Amino acid sequence: MQTEKILVAICGASGMIFARSFLRLMWTARQPADGICSEAGRQVLAHELAMAPEDLPGAGHWFSPDDLAAPPASGSSRYLGMVILPCTMGTLAAIASGQSRNLIHRAADVMLKERRPLLLTTRETPLNRIHLENMLRAHDAGATICPPLPGFYLHPKTLEEAADTFSWRLADMLGIGIAGRARWGE
Repeated sequence: MQTEKILVAICGASGMIFARSFLRLMWTARQPADGICSEAGRQVLAHELAMAPEDLPGAGHWFSPDDLAAPPASGSSRYLGMVILPCTMGTLAAIASGQSRNLIHRAADVMLKERRPLLLTTRETPLNRIHLENMLRAHDAGATICPPLPGFYLHPKTLEEAADTFSWRLADMLGIGIAGRARWGE
């Protein structure tokens, strides 16, 4: 049986170092992944890392966010789970209100209806009441809200190492074992 893939969506919030780290980790772990990147995500990725989604390691296929007939739009797709990294407040709002305006929103809706893991790495500060209410609505629907916060107790020495500590945590939440991963107390 073929290993199920992870679906990674990139939105237009700051924090592309986390997306690169997570996809690199999936590639290293030989965990198949596909991706979706919004137009704003492409712009922020180019600004922060001087990269296009296709330059990132780890994603076998990049779907257009406008392609609502792509496999991730269907509950019959074989995705283990989905990570939206980073997740804008606009994407959170669309998911929390059940709107499927693009493939990222629709794929997230599929994850919720099929009871598959949906990890939303929300990027905004400070948070207003609408953000908090949308987080609670998404949580109550089955999503996991996990802002990209590195594990500093592992003493990362670079920004890349700090991003990796968060990527390991995401992998854990998806049930993907990472060999050699540092853990608290080990």
